[in-house]
Formats: sequence, structure tokens, C-alpha cells
Amino acid sequence: MVELKTPAEIERMRVTGRFVADVLAGVRERAQVGVNLLELEKYVRERIRERGAVSCYWDYSPSFGRGPFRNTVCLAVNDAVLHGLPHDYRLRDGDLLTADLAVSIDGWVADSALSVVVGTPAADDQRLVRATEEALAAGIAAAQPGNRVGDISAAIAHVARDYGYPVNTEFGGHGLGRTMHEDPHVSNSGRPGRGFPLRPGLTLAIEPWFAATTAQVYTDPDGWTIRSADGSRCAHSEHTIAVTADGPSILTLRD
Repeated sequence: MVELKTPAEIERMRVTGRFVADVLAGVRERAQVGVNLLELEKYVRERIRERGAVSCYWDYSPSFGRGPFRNTVCLAVNDAVLHGLPHDYRLRDGDLLTADLAVSIDGWVADSALSVVVGTPAADDQRLVRATEEALAAGIAAAQPGNRVGDISAAIAHVARDYGYPVNTEFGGHGLGRTMHEDPHVSNSGRPGRGFPLRPGLTLAIEPWFAATTAQVYTDPDGWTIRSADGSRCAHSEHTIAVTADGPSILTLRD
């Protein structure tokens, strides 16, 4: 069931979104050569505790994971992209790091992700990150009242095709609000004019992610981390947005 939010409820989600954006900015700033992923997890955990927020990941036990997840942020490196389990690993020069964070404040959720190259960036990695960011912007621009979910999906896939990246449709965006995952599903590829209609009050997490040379993935032996099947690098960009009468509004906008 899809739950449309009132303007007041969207503003409460925006409060959570600002917090998520600020914490992710802190992760990006701290993602330096030699920093351990567990240090980044500790930073996020402390920020959540200080704010009195609730992690949406802690104790999360979906069918696709070896639950429960006992961390507060997903951290994925290089060929990993989704559900990255923080572990004892020190970032190296040129690593491609993705951080994905979802929290709840006063019962309202926001979800966002970013990818960043640590240290000296390779041109191919910068291009991959840029593609996900442009796909995210295109998907958000398509989230207009009167359009449909398929318009968002088609906009994302169009950017991927322009860059020459394949698109996985197993994992994508989703509704959210009182919980982290609500209807509808937002695929990263689809047909315009199809799917659930976009109405004011609909809140979505739009999250294009691409692997450089494959659409196939597998789950790491840790039971959580999703990796590209061929070992190619991955990137992921995500925002929580609200569809309003005036168009899409980004609730997790970073400075």
C-alpha cells in the first residue's frame, strides 16, 4: 500500500533528511587513505546516538541478507556497491567508496547514498560516479506530478545508456516514510508512462547504481555485501525526494 504524506509530514522527513545529509558529508570528509571502515561506522553510530535518532539498518533482517545487520551505515569498496558490511579494512589510495545511510527521527525516515574516490582518483572512476549523479538528477527531474514511476526509471536508464553502463534491475529505489522500505518499487530501468502514478505527497528514495561492465551481481561470503559479478568497479547515488504540486523536492540535499 502506498501512503501519501501531508506537507507537515514531509517537513518532518526533511528534518531527518538534513541529518542524513550532514552525516554523509562527514563520512565523505573522513574517507581518507588509511582510515578504517570501522572508524567510519563508529563515527556514524556516535552521530546517531547524539541526535537521538534510530538506525534503520541495525537489526535489519531482509530475505536477501544474512541478518541481523549489526551496523549503522553501509560501506562498500570498489567492486562492492550495495549493503556493504563495515569490516576491518583500511582505505587505500584510489579506492572507490560508497556510503549508504538511512535513519529515523521521531518516526520519519530518510535514506541517501554517495560514492567518493579516496586519494588519487582514476578518470574511469570519476566518470562512473558522475554517471550515477547525473542519472539521479535525471530521475529526480522526472518525478513530476502526473508522471509515473516508469518515467523516473526510463530517465535513469537513458543516462546509463549514454555512458555505456549496463543496468541491474534487481535492486533499485523505493517508497519510504514511516519505514525504510515502502511501495512502490522504483527500478533503474523502465518504460515511460508505465507504473504507479506520481502524486503530491509521494515520497521516494531514488537510487541509481551502476557497475562499469556488468549488470550481474553476487552476494559476498559475509552474507550482505553485493558485488559486481565480474569484479568491475561500482558507484551509487541516492536521495530521498517528495513529489509536490510544484515538482520534486529533495529532502536529503547536501551542501
